[in-house]
Amino acid sequence: MKLDEIDLSLKLEKSEYKKIFPKLQLEIGELQRKLREQKIPVIIVFEGWGAAGKGTQINNLILCLDPRGFNVYLTKAEAEEEAMRPFLWRFWIKTPSYGRIAIFDRSWYRRVLHDRIEKKVNKEQYKNAYNEINIFEKQLVDSGFAVVKFFLHISKKEQKKRFKKLLEDPATCWKVSKNDLKQNKNYNKFKKCVQDMLNETSTPFSPWTVVEANDHRFATIKIIKTLINVFSHALEKTKALKQKENIIINQKIPDILGKADLSLSLNREIYEKYLKDYREKLRELEHKIYIKRIPVIIVYEGWDASGKGGNIRRLVQGLDPRGYEVVPISAPNDIEKEHHYLWRFWLKIPKAGHITIFDRSWYGRVLVERIEKFCSNEEWQRAYREICEFEKMCTDYGIVIIKFWMHISPNEQLKRFKQRQQIPYKRWKITDEDWRNREKWGEYEKAVNEMIFRTSTKYAPWTIVEANCKLYARIKTMKTVIKALEKKL
Repeated sequence: MKLDEIDLSLKLEKSEYKKIFPKLQLEIGELQRKLREQKIPVIIVFEGWGAAGKGTQINNLILCLDPRGFNVYLTKAEAEEEAMRPFLWRFWIKTPSYGRIAIFDRSWYRRVLHDRIEKKVNKEQYKNAYNEINIFEKQLVDSGFAVVKFFLHISKKEQKKRFKKLLEDPATCWKVSKNDLKQNKNYNKFKKCVQDMLNETSTPFSPWTVVEANDHRFATIKIIKTLINVFSHALEKTKALKQKENIIINQKIPDILGKADLSLSLNREIYEKYLKDYREKLRELEHKIYIKRIPVIIVYEGWDASGKGGNIRRLVQGLDPRGYEVVPISAPNDIEKEHHYLWRFWLKIPKAGHITIFDRSWYGRVLVERIEKFCSNEEWQRAYREICEFEKMCTDYGIVIIKFWMHISPNEQLKRFKQRQQIPYKRWKITDEDWRNREKWGEYEKAVNEMIFRTSTKYAPWTIVEANCKLYARIKTMKTVIKALEKKL
């Protein structure tokens, strides 16, 4: 779509508007109720020129909706807290729960419009943002979201007229900023950025609708009619648009775990020496990454009783507790189940200079959720791509990702299970579910091999930790973390 070809002379008479609007108001309200019943989440984005009427159009829309079913978010320049995380973080955490609507007055597109114009980002950054935005929207649509994007388009002449009117009234003059006036002066330059945005991010799964907004009434009716069409289409396909991945399920996956040498061990004397040296080194590195504002994510996955908890304790024992957080991941709670499965992990992304350690993670999607059939085959197959995309966004921002698979043999696991049963202060660690999972060792082993095969990347590789000997495993993880942080520094 080309902005120069948009007919901005389109109008709607007041009498015609009064006939049409009440009917559309009832129709969209009914559709909202059906969306809530079917648990279909909706994101509506309003972008446009200064004085194009975004606030007016959002207000007209929400008058048609049940106020208990939506949230409106105004997107301003990044706050300090937001700037210390990947740029999509502040939008991921505002994605609505299933059945609700999120309306954004400006959005993640600020990155490729205002930030680009004001040179807050360089060419590489805004080009990369196009890709990240498309990934973000595709992940949402694939999981059942309806994403609707409006760009309110007005002419340079119309914008100048509206600014003048706003400035003449003391009650509204505050709405016109220096940047707004600058936008009108550099209208063609800004229009080029808008055209680039439309070309790069109007996709089959999330297209742009350009709204001819010189006439407010025409714009209102077009917006509501567009939403009615999108809502109706989403209801017709209650499972939403799910793109099947070209994953060959029967593809031979190498036995990666089988190559691990579980006889590797360390005696107590050597262990204590390494432990002391590595703790001091980690404390020093923690301080350096804070100074350099480097965020770090450490992921622990592994067999039940493979020593994840003890390993984490030794890793953090010498660190400043203000600089790290350990996040234990269990089955999603009721609130988390009402969101995209990655939502709860985006919430915990560390800010620049801090460390987040995940005791289990987003890999539950391709492990326990796959084995126990808590998600469909299509969902866990698609998750390989989504997880790699998620980790790529993090590392592109500058986050160091370190992933451990704690590997033990079936015999070692059985030995540890029995020990837990016999030692009173460890008995709480062993549950019926642990024994049930053990019976599915073969299925989990297959899933783990595939997980490592499909998600071990140059930017976020897996490290298999031979953990039959806990002492050896602790030193290996500490050494790996030290090496990764030194490399980044």
